[in-house]
Amino acid sequence: MIRINLLPFRLARKKENIRRQVSVFFLSLICIILALGWVLFTLDNKLSRTQNEVAQVRAESLKYKKKADEVSRIKKNLAILEDKLAIVETLKKRKNEQQILLEQLADRLVKTKMWLSSVTADAQTVSLKGIAFDNPTIAAFMRNLESSQMFGTVDLKLSKTTAFDDNIRLKEFAISCTKIVSEPASDKTKKDGKSKKGKR
Repeated sequence: MIRINLLPFRLARKKENIRRQVSVFFLSLICIILALGWVLFTLDNKLSRTQNEVAQVRAESLKYKKKADEVSRIKKNLAILEDKLAIVETLKKRKNEQQILLEQLADRLVKTKMWLSSVTADAQTVSLKGIAFDNPTIAAFMRNLESSQMFGTVDLKLSKTTAFDDNIRLKEFAISCTKIVSEPASDKTKKDGKSKKGKR
C-alpha cells in the first residue's frame, strides 16, 4: 500500500491562508487610513472655509457697525441741529410777537397824557405799569386795549395818586391783560379747507 504524506500541502495551505489574511488586514488598514486621511482632509477644508466665512462675516459686521455708528452720530447731530433751529424759530416768533406787542401798545396810548414805565409779557398775560394825568386817561387807555384783537380781558390792578417833583400829583397805575394768541395762517387755511369739505 502506498502512503502519501499530505502534511506539506496542509502547511502550505495554512501559510497561504495566513498570508492572505495578513494581506487583507494590511489592505483594510491601508483603506481605513486612506479613508481617515480623506475625512480629515475634508474636515480641514470645511474648517478652513468656515474660518474664512467667519472672518468675512466679522469684517462685514465691523464695517456695518462703523456705518451704524456713523448713522447714529449723524442722527444725533441732526437732532441737535433741529433743536437749535427750533430755538431760533421760537426766538424769531417771540421777537415778532414782542415787536407787534410794542406797536399795539404804542398805538393805544393816550397821547401826551400818559406813558408806560414797565411792560412785562409771557405766553398768556401782559403786565403794564405807567403814569397818567388822571383816571379818565387810564380808562381811555383800557378801552383802547380792549378794542385790540391782541388783548382779551383787561384788569386794573392798581391806581393811586403819587406826588412827583414840584409837588405834581399824577396817577400811577398797573394793568394786567390776557393775550389772545392768533392761529398761524397755515392752520387757519387747513381748518377752512376742512370746513368747506365738510359742508360739501
